[in-house]
Amino acid sequence: MKGTGMTELERRANEMRKDIVRMIAEAGSGHPGGSLSCADILCALYFGGVLEHDSQNPDDEARDRFILAKGHAAPALYAVLAHAGYFPREELLTLRKLGGRLQGHPDSSLVPGVEVSTGSLGQGLSVAAGAAAGLKLDGKDQTVFALLGDGECQEGQVWEAAMFAAHRNLDNLVAIVDRNCLQIDGDTADVCDPGDLVAKFQAFGWDAREVDGHDIDALVEALSAAKADRQGKPHAFIARTVKGKGVSFMEHQAGWHGKAPSPEQTEAALADLAALEEKEACRG
Repeated sequence: MKGTGMTELERRANEMRKDIVRMIAEAGSGHPGGSLSCADILCALYFGGVLEHDSQNPDDEARDRFILAKGHAAPALYAVLAHAGYFPREELLTLRKLGGRLQGHPDSSLVPGVEVSTGSLGQGLSVAAGAAAGLKLDGKDQTVFALLGDGECQEGQVWEAAMFAAHRNLDNLVAIVDRNCLQIDGDTADVCDPGDLVAKFQAFGWDAREVDGHDIDALVEALSAAKADRQGKPHAFIARTVKGKGVSFMEHQAGWHGKAPSPEQTEAALADLAALEEKEACRG
């Protein structure tokens, strides 16, 4: 926010957050904290002109690939896909419902726009690296983006994938870490401190840097630049975010990692998100 009211992308991200709250409340289960924290990142990718994609032709060979390694944040992915026209927005309220296709973790066999079924943490970057390597072998120019959780970076397979990606010079691979510093059991520093993730990725041979995960303009600029940079190194962005972003009683609270709000809490959460729009409108 820059004191001039919400931009179109910021308004879109805020609407996505409202949808995240509504669908998890309707389902009675889900993961609001980490879904809310990554909404701006997904908005930057899908609506900021970074990701090449076509909702009317999800399997277009010219598309870039996006892999949600932190599959429990499926509500955020479903929200951005619905807003982008991959399926009707009203279908979001079928999250986790029996017979519905919007499962608790994304299923690529059911939902258009979902590249890979994810949920087992630590595996997504390996799949993304494999996809990037495959594109290279086929002589194709598309980029693969992967969104990881910071708690997920405690998994050893993440670093095997990082080593492979650098060894294979996968400069068509962009990893984004949602660095909200919380996981289901508490602060990541207390559970198993991942340390300086920028330095770690750099040590593995990546071009790595930190970015504000809630500054959509900065995200669009950084991700677009990484996509265009083909100098032999994979790219990693450690995106500083707030778990539960936008909902006052969820922000910085590990307890909201995987818990649905009550009807009263849902009303309060939606009021918080509406108030953000009103506040920025007044500034504008």
